[in-house]
Amino acid sequence: MTRVMHENDINFTGKIVWITGASSGIGEALAVLLAQKKARLILTARRASALLALSARLDTAVKVLPADLYTADVAALTADALAAFGGIDIVIHAAGMGQRSLAVETPVKVYRQLMEINFFAPVAITGSLLPVCNAHMVVIGSMSGLIGFPGRTGYAASKHALKGYFETLQVEQDVPVTIVSPGRVQTNLSLSAITASGEAHGVMDEAQIKGIPVMECAARILEGVAKRKKHVIIARKEKYLYWLHGWWPSIYYKVAKKYSFTKGK
Repeated sequence: MTRVMHENDINFTGKIVWITGASSGIGEALAVLLAQKKARLILTARRASALLALSARLDTAVKVLPADLYTADVAALTADALAAFGGIDIVIHAAGMGQRSLAVETPVKVYRQLMEINFFAPVAITGSLLPVCNAHMVVIGSMSGLIGFPGRTGYAASKHALKGYFETLQVEQDVPVTIVSPGRVQTNLSLSAITASGEAHGVMDEAQIKGIPVMECAARILEGVAKRKKHVIIARKEKYLYWLHGWWPSIYYKVAKKYSFTKGK
């Protein structure tokens, strides 16, 4: 079904959009859809080769800015992004790292790594941009940023913190912000998720395989951004857990505890 555009909806044509985490998953899917809408794209991720391969597929103006957000000079990176096309209209914070380990076995250094990528990097980028432009901030959070989930203590904490920062920004000053809370999406997040040792999990979770198709998720994100929504939830089973959490907490805790560590069912 074709969605009818309303007068106040954002038209992405010609908009300058900076996407972090653009080399795969939701970030890559958003880049593909935005290129089709003729937005001008700034793409950031660690793997320069993947970004260059992606940019070659896109029929629009693209600036590739490779960076590891764990170690990057964010002020310099932001200056380069602003200079690419002379400004930034929309920033999509899609870079992120997953986790697969129980709290009892997870050292603090793993939590610090998760917080650096999932929380401090988007906060640092936003802080660099706030004094110089009024870009629409699109934050890819998670349903784990709304409720707790087994094996995700650090991931959930980082996404809760992300929601807290950007929700406060929504009420603190006139900055357009869209917080996105996806559930399971068909991406490689579980493959690259870190374990208690800090190494990659290397396993595709069964529930991730059966998740929402990534292009469908990306399309729903852009629909929410076009409508300037403050919060967009894109989920299946996790949505019901969220409702239970709000209305029947005792039942939520019983159900959530039964979820498999990696399968999510």
